[in-house]
Amino acid sequence: LPQPGWSAWLRFSALWLVLGGLAYPAVTTALGGALFPAQATGSLIRDGGRVVGSALIGQPFTGDRYFIGRPSAAGSGYDPVNASGSNLAVSNPALRERVQAQAQAIAARENIPVTRIPVDLLTASGSGLDPHVSPAGAAVQVARVARARGLTDAQVQALVRDHTERGALGLGQPGVNVLELNLALDRLGR
Repeated sequence: LPQPGWSAWLRFSALWLVLGGLAYPAVTTALGGALFPAQATGSLIRDGGRVVGSALIGQPFTGDRYFIGRPSAAGSGYDPVNASGSNLAVSNPALRERVQAQAQAIAARENIPVTRIPVDLLTASGSGLDPHVSPAGAAVQVARVARARGLTDAQVQALVRDHTERGALGLGQPGVNVLELNLALDRLGR
């Protein structure tokens, strides 16, 4: 069989560079933006026209007026550049010490025994950026938030229920998006 010359190889390479390196990414980006506009721009949450965060990345909250999310393995700022788990094994003494200290702090803050603390309030997610807590994780914080805002427990529990989400098609564990819940609390003006 005759061997193709250099010019044939260059034309072939240029064709695949244009198709695979330019056309395909341009088509998939345009299609993704048209079919999923919110997701393509980062699932941004807006409050009064101002971007306040993303539905996909947790944020640090402090103070008795706010629900507090899962700990972040990406540092205190939920930095998406450092997205990862802590990679500490259950047998690691550093993990045990951190969890014990955090459990004591949560128990004191929420005025509950350590045994009532849901595990998601003590452990980071696989990415270290999860914006959700479990409904149980939100429930242990209701009394503190209600007291700090001058609301009844029932009012805050209703907001937690309203902001409890299920996965697509109703699959997966329910979760409460902490940012969206805190924004709803702020909108109450208390």
